[in-house]
Amino acid sequence: MRTLSRRRFLDTASRAALLAATSSVVLPSIADAVSVKPVVGSQLYGWGQYYDRDGKNIDAHIDDVLRALRDSGYDYAESSLDTGTPDNNARFADRLRSRGLRPVSLYTGGSFHTAAGGARTIESVLSAAKIARKAGFEVIVCNPDAIGRDKTDDELKIQSLALNQLGEKLRALGLRFGIHHHTPEMRREAKEFHYNFQHGAEGTVDFCYDVHWVYRGGVSPAKALELYGRRVVSWHLRQSRDQVWWEDLDGGDVNYPEIAKTVKAQRIPRRFTVELAIEAGTKITRTAVENHRRSRDYVRQVFGV
Repeated sequence: MRTLSRRRFLDTASRAALLAATSSVVLPSIADAVSVKPVVGSQLYGWGQYYDRDGKNIDAHIDDVLRALRDSGYDYAESSLDTGTPDNNARFADRLRSRGLRPVSLYTGGSFHTAAGGARTIESVLSAAKIARKAGFEVIVCNPDAIGRDKTDDELKIQSLALNQLGEKLRALGLRFGIHHHTPEMRREAKEFHYNFQHGAEGTVDFCYDVHWVYRGGVSPAKALELYGRRVVSWHLRQSRDQVWWEDLDGGDVNYPEIAKTVKAQRIPRRFTVELAIEAGTKITRTAVENHRRSRDYVRQVFGV
């Protein structure tokens, strides 16, 4: 099975924005940008994997995906922040609106563990984020680049300083900054995962809570909420059974009904991004559209959104 890498997704999703036509954009207030209005979206990475396994390029099918999301009851699609051609972020916002969706969040990465790399990343992300903010986006999700080994304490310190600096600048624009995580951040008892938050200012360096990556990394979802629930600005939702990613959101290894109780009790912001990624062993028995429709129903049933 061919799968779409996260790196290639960032490149592909950026190119897809080139297909959009420009139109007028209404700038929401900063208060709107940081509101906790419940919304449910879909990460385009998983869609790219579905097309990739069929030998197709998602670039040519973006409109089909957006229409399917709208018809399934989703509010938005999360693509990558285009730092190479910042105006494409506004074009993507226009494309979302033209298909009955709205701009909410964009995903990015970048090198932060060296002073020079951090400075370059901050400059490129800010240049794109200014356009994204004016186009109506509310959240920038960022997973600092992995480097093929565990980062040293000095590198984590440099990274933390850069994340704080970027978060402050994004907050000044009216954007929320949520740190995302994959396997590298969860190694060594989730050292990098915890370090980013323990050395990042609350309200500046906040949390895109990818529940399954936390679960897979050995931190219980309930513990993550206990520690950082007040910093959650957005979510990535995925399920597994017997530790293998499942094709839709349903019952499985992660107890989402229990998480939903905490979300309700603590009034945690509910920007839920469904990400139905595929890995070796994932059993695909339905179409991408049907799996996303079923997952939208599950979020409505469990989280009341």
